[in-house]
Formats: sequence, C-alpha cells, structure tokens
Amino acid sequence: MLRRYALVLFCATSLFAAVDGAGIYAKYCSVCHKAEGEDKAGRAMPLASLRSRTVRQIRKALDSGVMNAQGAVLTATERAAVSEFLGKSDGAAAVAVKWCDGASPNGPGSKKLGAIDAGWNGWGVDSANTRFQPNPGLQPEDVPKLKLKWAFGFPNADSAMAQPTIAGGRLFFGSGEGTVYSVDAKIGCAYWTFAAPTTVRAAVVIQKAGGKPVALFGDIDANAYGLDAETGKLLWKRKVEDHRAARITAAAAYNAGIAYFPVSSVEEVAAGGTDYACCTFRGSVVAIEISTGKQIWKTFVIPDAPVSRGKNKNGIEKFGPAGAGVWSAPTIDAKLGLLYVGTGDGYSDPAPATSDAVVAIDLKSGSLKWSRQLTPGDSWNYSCASPDRANCPEKPGDDLDIGSSPILRNVPGGKRLLLVGQKSGVMHALDPDQQGEVVWQTRVGQGSAIGGIMWGSAADSDTVYVPLSDLFVRKRVAPPGGLFALEIATGKLKWTIPAPKSACSGRPGCSQAQIAPASAIPGVVFSGSMDGHLRAYAALDGKIIWDFDTLKDFVTVNAVAARGGSLSASGPTVYDGMMYVNSGYGTLAGMPGNVLLAFAVE
Repeated sequence: MLRRYALVLFCATSLFAAVDGAGIYAKYCSVCHKAEGEDKAGRAMPLASLRSRTVRQIRKALDSGVMNAQGAVLTATERAAVSEFLGKSDGAAAVAVKWCDGASPNGPGSKKLGAIDAGWNGWGVDSANTRFQPNPGLQPEDVPKLKLKWAFGFPNADSAMAQPTIAGGRLFFGSGEGTVYSVDAKIGCAYWTFAAPTTVRAAVVIQKAGGKPVALFGDIDANAYGLDAETGKLLWKRKVEDHRAARITAAAAYNAGIAYFPVSSVEEVAAGGTDYACCTFRGSVVAIEISTGKQIWKTFVIPDAPVSRGKNKNGIEKFGPAGAGVWSAPTIDAKLGLLYVGTGDGYSDPAPATSDAVVAIDLKSGSLKWSRQLTPGDSWNYSCASPDRANCPEKPGDDLDIGSSPILRNVPGGKRLLLVGQKSGVMHALDPDQQGEVVWQTRVGQGSAIGGIMWGSAADSDTVYVPLSDLFVRKRVAPPGGLFALEIATGKLKWTIPAPKSACSGRPGCSQAQIAPASAIPGVVFSGSMDGHLRAYAALDGKIIWDFDTLKDFVTVNAVAARGGSLSASGPTVYDGMMYVNSGYGTLAGMPGNVLLAFAVE
C-alpha cells in the first residue's frame, strides 16, 4: 500500500544490531541530518531542528510519517532508541484533553459506559463490513442541516487516521502519536487516555469478555492490546509478529470471545535498501482470546515459509515468497464459520499464489480453506523505483493490493456475494458458497498503486457505493476521484458522479481523488476526498446534498491548535444523530492535519 512515485532517499541501507540511540543516529541519520551549516544543499532537517521535536513526533515520523521509508529498516526498539536520543521529552503536552465531570488522569469518571451492542463498533459497523448504518438517528432530509458541533485536536501530531468507534455513549479512537482516547460522544470531554508507544491507526473494537467491556486495537509495532473499556486500564498486550517491518494497520474482527487481528508490513519499503536481504515477511491473521490475551492460532496467508533464492547483483541473499500483507479488517461469515481477508502484493520472487487475493480461514482452527487470486504475478518493492533495482522482482507487478475489507451481502434468490474492491480499479463480486468463484467484475477506474479502490466501499441492501482514487496513474485518461453506484446482484452501473474540482488546486497534497472509504445510511452516502471535502450524496441518483470543507483551522474542545487536511484512510462513523470524521492524512501524498470533527443537526 505504500508505493510512491518518487525515488526514496535512504540515509543508510545496512541493518544495525545495537540498540543505542546515538549509534543508530550516527549510522543511519547523520548522513542527511547534519549539524547546522554542514549541509549546504538543505536535503534534510538539521540536527538542531530535530532536537526541537518531541520523542513522539520523531517516533511517529519514523513509524508512519514522512520518514517511514528510513524507519522501515529499523526494528521497533531501534526506532524508539533513536527517537529518545534525538527528541525532547513530551512531558504533559503529549496528552491534552478536557476531562469530563468527575474524570481525571487516574480514574474513569462518574459516568458508566453504556450498552455496547449498538453504535458503530470497529471498522464496518457490522461483522460483514458493510459500512452501512441502518439506525443513524438521521433522516435524509436532516443531512443538509448538519453543522459542526465540536472538534478535537490531536496534540503532537500531523495526521488523523484512526476511525472512531461509537459504543456506550462514548467515542474510542487512537492517534498518530500513540494516545488512545475515550471521550463523550456528545461533547468530546475525556473519560480516559492510554499511551501506546507508537501510532495506533486501527479502529478500536469494543467487546465484552467475562462481563467486562474490553477495548481491542493494534499498533504499528505489531502489538495487540486489550484495555478495560470503562477505565482504560491495560488488561493485556501481545506481540503478534516479530518481523521488524510488521504492523497492525486495521481493526480486529471478533466472534464468540475471539478477536482476529490482521498483520501487514512495510518490508517492501525496506527492500529499497541496496544491502537489504529481501524479503521474509508474510501477512497473517492472529486469533486472540479477548478475556486473557492468549493466542489461539496464527495463520500465514502465504503457507510456505520464505527460503533462500540465491543472491542479488550486490551479493546480498534473496528470499521468497514474501508479502501479501493484510491491510484491512477481516470479515466474518458466521454461516460457514469462516473469516475473509484481502491480501496485498508480493514483495519478491516467486510471486505468491495468495497475494492480491481473498483468503478464507476457518474461525476455529485457523486452517486456510480457499483462496481466490484476483491479480496473479504482482510482486513489487521500493527497489523497483530505484536506479539500483537489486531487489526488484524479475517481472515486477503494479502493486495492486486489496486494501479494503470484503463486504458480505445477500442478494435475491438466496445467494450471497463478497464485494471486493481493489487498487486495480475493479470491483469484484465473489461467491462465498462456491469457494470465491467470480460472479461479476466491474471496472470503475484505471487503477494504480495509489489508484483504483483504496480503503473501502459501502453497501446497502441492493447497491454498493464505490469511491475512486486514481490519484496517480501511468497515463491519465480521466480526472481522479468520483463516486460509483453498482447494483450488487449484477455489477451494473446505476449512476456515477465525477469529483468536483478541488478549490485548493496547486497546493501540495491537494487532489480530488476519493481515497477514503465511503459510509452509508438509508438514503445517503458519505464520501471524503483528498482536498479535504466531506460530501453527502443522495443514494437514489448521486446528487450532492451536503458539502463541508475541512481544510481550515478549528477551535477545539481540548484547546489544541488543529487544522484539517486530506480525508483518506478512515471514513465517517454515524450514530445517534451525529457523524464523526478525522481530517488530515499526510502520508500517501496527502495534506497533513490533526482534527476529529463531530457533526449534528443544529
């Protein structure tokens, strides 16, 4: 998912074993980040400026921000060590909230968490990942009257990426610098915060275990967490993958007391290093008992472990098969007892048979039941964009991951379909009762590594609403962006609305591409764009009935200076007459920002 269309500049390319912040800086960073006056070309921020940043700001940049390519060759411990060496203490400024009445940093507050069986829990509202809210507390005629009710600013952050969860009258959400928040859904005051060591971009899931509500999420060090959702107290923490490039980017799925965590990685970035031994990561799903944190099973979506494939032209050992990260939330099929995940591209030769595929896994045993590959032979890594190309596969693909969650929907005649959007620009419909047999395929865009269908669609009972990115394509034949309505049963186009021209055109990161996942309620579809606009479309014909420009400064309930930016990796969540959305996603060629916005009818 991380492919860029510019050469990645690595400060260093060899791996370093010692966990010493000063040594890591000298080995990796000092080549570019020199002392004041030493770097006449101004290629990178000087050392003195780096030292003005906080530990969390530097860690976030290495983990998921502008320096993630350089951070990809370091272990989590090494990234933490160099951040501690360079950054100043975060102090009290790391968390800035307005506490609810009776709440404090050491207590849960006076208001108890309400029922958790309603709201918008996790990524897709329901276990089928439809992103359709049947009980929004809003009528279609209310939507044009939506007004901003309050805004929440993320301190020490330049991105807002973790889609909020609504449960028990509270919002739960993570942040780019690692803080997880539980706030009042109506007014934005805080009940508790929890400090994870690094970015939490996955949506939080709330489930009961042993009579206690548990908040479940992962971070980009590939740690899974279970917190007491009432108080924020840590119940358990488990490392789900030891590979240095592994991470959890998406929400867990849950069923019968078990949480299923997807695992992805940025090893394709690290592979751009001239002496990196590419590649050994395999995407996986890890099943964890919610009450205890005990691992029940772990299934790699590439069954065969990577083995040596000789040496590249620089004499560095090569490995494969590798890749097929799981970037999106799994989908549950309770009828068949299966879990469905979409996988990413391969990283090295040989191209995996389960990359760019939908994989079905048994919920109880973790056994892989079937796989349906939608783009064969798609292996790619950052070396393919460099002059050296030492680690580039022999016949590189186009990095056409399935980055959005499969949607499980019933169709007339008792049939069911899995709706699968892909970066190729194609929406696929598979038959889950026939081992993923292709039923129909409809192209909505040209597709590319940051094109096509990126983070997800929404589906009501008969229509799937597909936002198009096509941010970068090899040879453009149409403007980026647009929203498409397809008939679920047949894949036929019902209507399409092109993306309005961006008002911020010419600003770096501004684009009309619609990368963000859509969200739907009866009669209305919401879709955000990279130019900062969130729009509501009439489900019947696609007419735009509401438009809010988030690309501005906001006064926040927690007194943090905040500004909106691109809408990308997460979509709106809607419940109880309110809608919530993050604005500001500076990676993947977007505009940074640090605000969560809450809307209601005035």
